[in-house]
Amino acid sequence: MSGSTAAGGTYEPRRISRQQLLFGGVYGTVLASALAAALDENGTPNASYDALWIFLSAVAAAAAHGYAHAIAHWAPHTRRVTAQTVRSVLHEWPLVAAVLPTVAALLGAALHWWTEDHAVNTAMAINTAALFGWGLWTARVARQSWATACRVGAMDVLLGLFIVAANILSH
Repeated sequence: MSGSTAAGGTYEPRRISRQQLLFGGVYGTVLASALAAALDENGTPNASYDALWIFLSAVAAAAAHGYAHAIAHWAPHTRRVTAQTVRSVLHEWPLVAAVLPTVAALLGAALHWWTEDHAVNTAMAINTAALFGWGLWTARVARQSWATACRVGAMDVLLGLFIVAANILSH
């Protein structure tokens, strides 16, 4: 996470680091996939409620992560704790942004463009491709070869495939 430890030991996030962007992207994508996979198929589908539930879950996860990170850097006699905590929470936006494709697919179902099952399947495919992209991008930025970057992307895809497999086995 971007930031520095000042002489007083306070944590002051300044901008989004590549590490935080990757963390938020991968975590948010996996979270969205897991939540979409867990949607109850036995009840009456309510895609707009499910989209809102996934979005609010991501906001809660981002807030919890940012808050936990902020308080982990608190030091005795720290000033401006509230402002630093708010900045830390706001720096978790990549996690929330990563769930937006899933939310959009579910909102499409709410608008009757397709069924909720189709929305979930589409979201899973998009999220699996996104996981590959996160891994590929990170490895290339770290100046890894294309072959290594593809292997890293493939490892990230395994996270998505694990969720897909768990979804299939649980239903």
